[in-house]
Amino acid sequence: MKKIQLSAFDSVYFIGIGGIGMSALARYFASIGLQVGGYDKTPSPLTQTLAQEGISIHYTDLGSNLPVEFQSIEKTLVVFTPAIPSDMNELLYVKSAGYCCMKRAEALGLITRASKGLGVAGTHGKTTTSSMLAYILDQSSVKCNAFLGGISANFNTNFVADELSPYTVIEADEFDRSFLQLSPFASIVTSTDADHLDIYGDSETFVRGFQEYANLIHPEGILVLRNGLNLTANCNIIRYAVNENADFSATNLEIQHGRFYMDVHFHNTTWKAVELGLPGIHNAENALACIALCLFLGVSEFEIRTGLRTFLGVKRRFEYKVRTEKLVYIDDYAHHPTEISALVRSVRLMYPKLKITGIFQPHLFSRTQDFMNGFAAELSQLDEVIVLPIYPARELPIPGVTSESVLEKVTQTNKRVIDSSAVLEALKDHSEGVILTIGAGDIDRIVEPLAEMLRKNGELN
Repeated sequence: MKKIQLSAFDSVYFIGIGGIGMSALARYFASIGLQVGGYDKTPSPLTQTLAQEGISIHYTDLGSNLPVEFQSIEKTLVVFTPAIPSDMNELLYVKSAGYCCMKRAEALGLITRASKGLGVAGTHGKTTTSSMLAYILDQSSVKCNAFLGGISANFNTNFVADELSPYTVIEADEFDRSFLQLSPFASIVTSTDADHLDIYGDSETFVRGFQEYANLIHPEGILVLRNGLNLTANCNIIRYAVNENADFSATNLEIQHGRFYMDVHFHNTTWKAVELGLPGIHNAENALACIALCLFLGVSEFEIRTGLRTFLGVKRRFEYKVRTEKLVYIDDYAHHPTEISALVRSVRLMYPKLKITGIFQPHLFSRTQDFMNGFAAELSQLDEVIVLPIYPARELPIPGVTSESVLEKVTQTNKRVIDSSAVLEALKDHSEGVILTIGAGDIDRIVEPLAEMLRKNGELN
């Protein structure tokens, strides 16, 4: 196969440009002076921001009639996402016409191969952890580049550039085995709980995918691994955990005056009262992983503490939308039972006296089928359960797999299934307690209207 050189291209055309990972790549190519544009199915705040940055976007399948600036087959690189249907006319055309076409992961691997890639992999936590890692490094003397899977609240973008830093933070995505396209110098792995079984088939094959990824880490690098994960590597392995024996551990998690603190222990050293800007048990774990990797890269204790304290999180990851003494609204991307468990446990820790209402949108029929019992068990920990219809994304319905079938297994009696259009009416009288919106589909479309209504309810209370 002919080796691809990015210098051969004047323009890059994206099919599915509005995705969070695709948009970061689009921003990278635009930043180095290439002509960038592409297609997406529907407008979104992210595509609107890209357009404001000078990237041309359209929302109609043009088939062979691509914009004129992308009609040179030799000078245009085409990047597409696996989420695009294989029979989409533009995709069929560029493949048949002889354009150089590659998946997002291949393009990311090509870009990052020239730097020291710092991968963050895992079924849960990789977006928050990679954003936390990138922020700590960015505000330190080490600096970094970063391709993130979410919009960082500190950067207000999913792409970070520093041409002098040798490091690139990469969210290493297991979907479609994408992370096997990378060549990481070092990596964090947060979890290997089974997911994407429509692709991997079973949990054993899924974990084998993570082992293949771990095998790619450079021998001079490091693998920072959550305690309990059974992966090996050709480099040094450091394990981390909260309230467990590990190379890096945290104890004394507590809240003081609304701030979250923990003690960090490693190599016969203790850092007392490390403050986290982002609360929660799962974020304490994420912070431990970042501490371990940052120390390996030469970041100082002062820089690490400062970064953790001032880290604001990622859009839709434990994101506060309303925060008063009596009324709290948190939006979270959780779409796996383990993620929902971590979210609810953290909220209980922080707000033990408040009623917790969860609005959950299942994501994918296959995932709902695979984890129906797990979803039901975790939702049962809420005080009030509202389930929205399943968000299908790329899938067709599966007989018997519905939101109603999930709700039947929920043991909490205060429960119901409603359409997303009915959420505001259902919560119109809520002026106290904790409200959670949970899910990875289009539930984000109700977040701002709901937040606005709840703010008004809190003011009236």
